[in-house]
Amino acid sequence: MTETVDAVVIGGGVIGCSTAYELARTGLRVAVVDRLGGAGQGSTGASSAVVRFNFSTLDGVVAAWESKHCWESWADHLETTSSDGLAAYVRTGVVFLDAPQAPRDRVTALFDQVGVPYEEWDAAQLARHLPAVDNGRYWPPKPVDDEAFFADATARLGGLHTPDGGYISDPQLAALNLASAAAKRGAHFSFNTEVTEVIRTGERVGGVRLSDGTTLSAPVVVNAAGPWSGALNRLAGVGADFTVQVRPMRQEVHQVAAPAGYHPAGGPGPVIADLDLGTYMRPEGRDFLLVGGTEPECDPLEWIDEPGAADPRATVPRFNAQVTRAARRLPGLRVPSRPSGIAGVYDVADDWTPIYDRTELDGFYVAIGTSGNQFKNAPLVGRLMATLVHAVEAGHDHDREPVHHICEHTGHRVDLGAFSRARPPTASTGTVLG
Repeated sequence: MTETVDAVVIGGGVIGCSTAYELARTGLRVAVVDRLGGAGQGSTGASSAVVRFNFSTLDGVVAAWESKHCWESWADHLETTSSDGLAAYVRTGVVFLDAPQAPRDRVTALFDQVGVPYEEWDAAQLARHLPAVDNGRYWPPKPVDDEAFFADATARLGGLHTPDGGYISDPQLAALNLASAAAKRGAHFSFNTEVTEVIRTGERVGGVRLSDGTTLSAPVVVNAAGPWSGALNRLAGVGADFTVQVRPMRQEVHQVAAPAGYHPAGGPGPVIADLDLGTYMRPEGRDFLLVGGTEPECDPLEWIDEPGAADPRATVPRFNAQVTRAARRLPGLRVPSRPSGIAGVYDVADDWTPIYDRTELDGFYVAIGTSGNQFKNAPLVGRLMATLVHAVEAGHDHDREPVHHICEHTGHRVDLGAFSRARPPTASTGTVLG
């Protein structure tokens, strides 16, 4: 059976669903294909869904700041309600503790350009605002079984506070919301279905062939396949001109009881990004914390070849490492004897910055390399991809003159050249924090 559509989006995570929604909003007939059983069941469902603005590039900060406005007006963004309910934006504030890897002045200069409100806290202010936090400096991060891990602090840390940061209450529900909105615009979803062939018509993509025998004929195909994106690029025969590559990496996020004093009266405590110890923490309601890692150099990275074979369960060694680091920062936190949490797979770019671009195969586009830090930008990413697709399909030479997108809420301009497949590697923290 052959079905003819205007665009195929491969991947039903939050990035793919956002892209499908925005393409459908422009009037295109869109088909979405995902190998899993529903929207957001892969990397998206394992996301900590933190909304923060600390990025190493101007376009990264602009994208995160614009996306915050989309999350705040989520029902308006979707132009619909949902029978599943809507994901909620929980504004808690985000505190980045000082660390040499992410100097404060580098990001505040970008915040000033974009208009992101922030407060710079010295050590005394940090202690006053966050009494549950040990503000000792322990840099660099060390293995928790190293005696040096328990050495006394060498100094006291301050931090950079962005009061508008927070997190999304349910990342998988956010993807479902986008899928529902796309479906109401006519998009069709095929789950539990794999792409077995990317069809070429000369130098142009012609569609895809699916594992159920269906052929989707389309002049546009978008690879938003998350950790399977590299394999899909190889199937399409693209990537020879990429200067930045992508690779799947397994990572864990753990859940623990929040210590006394973490949550102030009247609201949840902040998200804490702690490159000094190599961890981050965000509230999960008022009773729990989610704890993740920032890929410190002392920890081996868990690269994998087959994303579908990754164990989704938390492991004892990774749990002990990440939660013990969190307990060093939060002395009231208790480290349980049994791990609790989930593992997901990141689609990691060499420089931890995403690739939103066309490829050398006309009509074949990529929204990949999201590196665990692009969930927050998903509402805007769909709009970036729609802007890119329509410009290039109309004849614009994006490689020579990068497409720009004007943000609806903030009026800022995003240079999509910053996310080019052929860019020089971006200077970043080299972690999930971007």
